[in-house]
Amino acid sequence: MQLLFLLQAGGAGSGMSTIIMMVLMFAVFYFFLIRPQSKKAKEQATFIDSLKVGDKVVTGSGIHGKIVSVNDEDKTFLIQVDGPTRLKMEKSAINAELSKAVQGTAAAESK
Repeated sequence: MQLLFLLQAGGAGSGMSTIIMMVLMFAVFYFFLIRPQSKKAKEQATFIDSLKVGDKVVTGSGIHGKIVSVNDEDKTFLIQVDGPTRLKMEKSAINAELSKAVQGTAAAESK
């Protein structure tokens, strides 16, 4: 009988601790997963918007090329791969720009 009373009394306090635990778990998810991912997405969007004709880029699949034209209407680039070979790529498929990376490496080597 006393055991049943103690279990019922403990149950009333555990409801509040459950809510606090859920809030803390959401905060951890927000600061370790959601926030960094949205920050990275914003950086990727500004990176893609800053690309222009003449930049050397690498796509997500590893294709190296040079941007020949930019089509903002359908969000694509025309990339020259080798000689006259050109590929039409989605802007979101671009992962890195080599123009600035190569310039930074050359400047570091000359020092």
